[in-house]
Amino acid sequence: MPIEPDQFDVPVKDYVFTDASSPRSLLDQMATAGGFTATKLAMARDILRGMDEELRSEAYDPSKVLNWLSFPACLCATGTRGFFVEALKRRMFNVVSTTCGTLDHDIARGHDAYYHGAFELDDIELGEHDLMRLGNVIVPTSSYGEVIERVVMPALEDIREERLATTGKTGADAWLGFGSIHLVWALGERIGTEDSLIRWAAEHRIPVCIPGITDGSVGAQLFMFRQKYRDFHIDTLADEQVMSDLTWDVARSNALMVGGGISKHHVIWWNQYRGGLDAAVYVTTAPEHDGSLSGARLREAISWGKMRPEAPNVCVEGDASVLLPLLGSDLFA
Repeated sequence: MPIEPDQFDVPVKDYVFTDASSPRSLLDQMATAGGFTATKLAMARDILRGMDEELRSEAYDPSKVLNWLSFPACLCATGTRGFFVEALKRRMFNVVSTTCGTLDHDIARGHDAYYHGAFELDDIELGEHDLMRLGNVIVPTSSYGEVIERVVMPALEDIREERLATTGKTGADAWLGFGSIHLVWALGERIGTEDSLIRWAAEHRIPVCIPGITDGSVGAQLFMFRQKYRDFHIDTLADEQVMSDLTWDVARSNALMVGGGISKHHVIWWNQYRGGLDAAVYVTTAPEHDGSLSGARLREAISWGKMRPEAPNVCVEGDASVLLPLLGSDLFA
């Protein structure tokens, strides 16, 4: 980073705590109080505000502004799912990239409960009681696989019947063009609850791309459904067509990416075809020294053409279950 002689002219200020202190006022103060991750979080808030204003100024038109959101499934097993649900309800983002586990947890928690646990619990004993541990969240078997099978299978039957009727085609031809994006909408219309991500994705027709659609409990249901109807399949290349159509000629493309893996890569991969993202916020806990995509900072994406060199961006290191609620308290106020 080049140094300008007069660039160091903003003094560090202490936080001022009053009875009126709120997460928004703290984020405002982080810009001047500074100190490591706090400065980055304040910058992330400002970039996200700008993204939201851009999209609203264009009346949510995805041909003009794309606001991407990517995240891993584990956060949807926690109350942080509320950040994603609220973001889609308010249409702050108009395209999503995530994993199959997001469908699993979103559907399961819409019909049953997960519970607080602890990292230190005995996993052998938990297994003996049909309890699964996801970090410090306890997922009863009855709240997960059993629920998903109970609600997804009838929905798939209904989706199949409607698909055959509306396309007028039979066999595998009936499923051409039906990708994970269309599956999410179809499930959201049938089994999405008011507090679910799939409900609001369907309501606002927000594409939710799940490149690894078979990698989860819902994916297992899709496989089992295919045992009954051998012509059934999910057209994953139809998802890629949607991503291509959205990104190729869009005027502005921005992103909030949480964690790495296939969700993050689908965002930056498609944006390289338009010269890179115009603005981005990345939240991760991963180090970059192992060369992983999760650890790769946004500056690395510049070398691949996935981020424009002049694009405002920030990587905030920290636990998204802490950082996203803080950002949401400001952005959704």
